[in-house]
Amino acid sequence: MARYVIDAPTLLHLVADGSTIDPTHQLVAPNAIRSDALQLLLREVQQGARSVKEALQLHERMTELKIRTLGDRVSRRTAWDIALERDWDTLRDAEYLAVTKLQADALITVDPELAAKADGAVPLADLRDLLSAG
Repeated sequence: MARYVIDAPTLLHLVADGSTIDPTHQLVAPNAIRSDALQLLLREVQQGARSVKEALQLHERMTELKIRTLGDRVSRRTAWDIALERDWDTLRDAEYLAVTKLQADALITVDPELAAKADGAVPLADLRDLLSAG
């Protein structure tokens, strides 16, 4: 079984596309992933990109997707260290990298900015790896 960290944009992508995760894989993420994704949905509703009804349906699908969430002392400290080392002004991206370092085989993201930040720091995998065994 491969363990993959996903971020909020990737979670939204998966539920919006109706993607089926390969059952041999496990999803892992920081505790804040669903709140982060809900924040993205709120922004889309406010910008007129999605209806409230559609956003709430996606939120429901997000809650149905099995994700092991982490927010323990060690992962928070690792995120802190990553953010300090890289001179980031927020811990959000650092949390995804920390959970990847500590608990996963690779990070999967559809966010090019996070992918660029993660490159060389943690292993990256392609979204297709999550959808098929291997």
